[in-house]
Amino acid sequence: MTADRLSVRNTLDTRFWLIALGATAGAVLILGIPTAVIPNPWFIRMTPTEWSNLAVWLASAPLIGVLVATYLAPVRDLHPAAEGAPTRVGLASVGAFLAIGCPICNKVVVGILGVSGALSVFAPIQPVIGAASVALLGGSLAWRLRSRALGCSRCASGPTAI
Repeated sequence: MTADRLSVRNTLDTRFWLIALGATAGAVLILGIPTAVIPNPWFIRMTPTEWSNLAVWLASAPLIGVLVATYLAPVRDLHPAAEGAPTRVGLASVGAFLAIGCPICNKVVVGILGVSGALSVFAPIQPVIGAASVALLGGSLAWRLRSRALGCSRCASGPTAI
């Protein structure tokens, strides 16, 4: 079996997918409960859930789950270019949370814009924030999976230091 097939096989191992499934379930709950997309007795949503809230929630959770799995079920010697991914993942996860949440339930947004500003300024841009978040999560995931597949053998054949 070639090194390329081995590295792709390592990306698709059972442990990786079990971690991804568990992390996806965790992301569904962590994003859904505080934003009251999942009805619960602890958090009350002041505005109705929009279709874009559900779309961002359902798209973000599996992306976050698989990204978490790339960190918890690592392949040895990842490509050095994958080092900046945690910052992108964190930023994208916060963006997903902001895009899903009730605009007037967010104390920071209400503190900055007021209730009317939260409804008239922040609420209309939530789908844009959500799309950017999903795009950033997708790009980070593609980067991480490509780095996993490259592994050590390709790193050694990269540009040489002078």
